[in-house]
Amino acid sequence: MDRMKGIRGGLYAVSEWISKFALTNLLWTLFNLPVVLILLSILGIGERGQLWYLLPPLVLLLPIVFFPATTALFAKAREWVRKEEKHGREYSYWYYYKENYAGSVKVGALLTFLWVVVAADVYYFSAANPLMMNAFLVSSIILFVYTINVFSAMVHYDLKVGGVLKQAFFLTFSSPVLFLAVAVTAGFILMVSLYIFPLILPIFTGSILSFLAFSAFYRLVLKWQEKTEAA
Repeated sequence: MDRMKGIRGGLYAVSEWISKFALTNLLWTLFNLPVVLILLSILGIGERGQLWYLLPPLVLLLPIVFFPATTALFAKAREWVRKEEKHGREYSYWYYYKENYAGSVKVGALLTFLWVVVAADVYYFSAANPLMMNAFLVSSIILFVYTINVFSAMVHYDLKVGGVLKQAFFLTFSSPVLFLAVAVTAGFILMVSLYIFPLILPIFTGSILSFLAFSAFYRLVLKWQEKTEAA
């Protein structure tokens, strides 16, 4: 009897986590709908020339749509990691979206600019100088990890935009373990989602990625706090 209760309890816990991830990820996808539609249009274009008509609106939408939605997603992940859900799932996502919108747009504008610069360099040097292209590909990986750490820092620390960017920079370059954990985990999740099981993209990818990335971030923060208190 106790064994059956344990199995039922385990199944209930698993189903609860699945529903958390799925519902929050669906909300994230819904809030990102304009960006999603443009990305789908880019995937469906037949000529490269058409790409230049879609990139400007995508770049404009990233700071005001993608970054606020993803910040809210990481705020939910922080709740899960710290086991402190205080609101209904739908309400709290919307609450975090509104609460962090202004800061997310500012951070998003800067990071979008950096991504445009790196992407343009990779595109240009892919034909002009393959060696330089590889260097910028490495830069894109670093920027990818930095961007994820920015989301984690933004939802965890009560800092202004400059403080968030500095804290994320410090975290990205001071801890090789965190860097590798975020890069490998996020890269693996995206590869599986894009090339093996694309159907999980709107249902689980963002939630799982944010949960694992913030978990790694939070472990490092706790270790630093323990060292500071012990000193």
